[in-house]
Amino acid sequence: MNTIRLHKEHLQQFISAEELSDIRKEVLAAKQTLVSCTGKGNDFLGWIDLPQDLSPEIIKSIKNDVSALAPKASLFVVIGIGGSYLGARAVIEALQSEFASMENNSHPYVIYAGHTLSEDYYHQLLQMLDTHDYALAVISKSGTTTEPAVAFRIIKAHLEQKYGKSAAAERIIAITDARRGALHDIAKQEGYRSYVIPDNVGGRFSVLTPVGLLPIAMAGYDIEKLIKGACDMREICTTSDTLEENPALMYAAIRNILYRKGRKVEILENFVPNLKYISEWWKQLYGESEGKEGKGILPHSLSFTTDLHSMGQYVQEGERLMFETVISVAQPRHQVTIPSDPQNLDGINYLLGKTLTEINHNAELGTILAHVDGGVPVLRIEIPTVDEYVLGQLIYFFEFACGVSGYMLGVNPFDQPGVEAYKKNMFRLLGKPGYEK
Repeated sequence: MNTIRLHKEHLQQFISAEELSDIRKEVLAAKQTLVSCTGKGNDFLGWIDLPQDLSPEIIKSIKNDVSALAPKASLFVVIGIGGSYLGARAVIEALQSEFASMENNSHPYVIYAGHTLSEDYYHQLLQMLDTHDYALAVISKSGTTTEPAVAFRIIKAHLEQKYGKSAAAERIIAITDARRGALHDIAKQEGYRSYVIPDNVGGRFSVLTPVGLLPIAMAGYDIEKLIKGACDMREICTTSDTLEENPALMYAAIRNILYRKGRKVEILENFVPNLKYISEWWKQLYGESEGKEGKGILPHSLSFTTDLHSMGQYVQEGERLMFETVISVAQPRHQVTIPSDPQNLDGINYLLGKTLTEINHNAELGTILAHVDGGVPVLRIEIPTVDEYVLGQLIYFFEFACGVSGYMLGVNPFDQPGVEAYKKNMFRLLGKPGYEK
């Protein structure tokens, strides 16, 4: 199987073989707690078997909705926040051209709302929607989360004014709770197409439900390949008890060893910019899952080589509080070589005929060697290429490792009680009934 691989050769001076051996029993115990559904938050473990249990009828329905809506829309607005949009955006932006636009596109161009309260953002968004045909998906279990609720109210009013109430309803898809909640009730009342967010799948683990699959399919990508990649990684993660053969267990082990040695920050890095939103999704996944009870590794991300010219100095010589995890892409989807220049005023003729991938890989290795010499542990995750199948693997790998790592940390990886603190203050300041002083 063409699968992702972990490379830990640059960790040798930071983690010994004895330390990996000593933590093995703890890792396997955490894995057993996860797969047996006996730990904290076990009512939110539907994602473990989700790739293989996903109904073929759901896939067929998603494809039918794409076929019905795509010809009517050059734009598709995804309204959601956190896990309701980050997973889809991560996959879409990993696969699409860096210079994709709504013009000359065979599928609707996906844009995002509900993740900000910026007035300028919505003013500019509405200006764009004035001049383009569009449809939307609104994603929320409750329908009352402030940011997406505000966005949906604004955009729904625009859609109805533009197309009329009945025609607008045909352009709206709701992804929400099966039985209750404001969005569920609105969708039923207005007759929207709708999909269910499973009760036992939390938002940050929901990319392989309609929450992620519908927008990804609307953007023109193969969700069946994505699911197949996740299924194959699930088989490895759930059946293998060997750290060397189970990358999720090895990743969880390494993270926890380094954390206990005072490495409180993990920097997820890539050397190809289209993986930026993979990092954003990963930050939510690990930040919300582990950041509790005064514990947890702070997830951070950098895009190299760009950020080497801004944050590289700190990583190289700043406080030794971090470790790095590099997502390394073995094969790009395209090839560009360095052309000849007889004058060679820029002094780079020594690169003549080399591909940018060859140069980039050497920049990656050079960076790793420099940072290791500077006292920073570096783990490398090698993915064969960037396609739907590999991204499905990567998503499931990170999810499973997160569950194991969270249980090793001693927290409930599947709740997020701290998220409510800012909301209570915001509601009080805005005068929401029931939140007065």
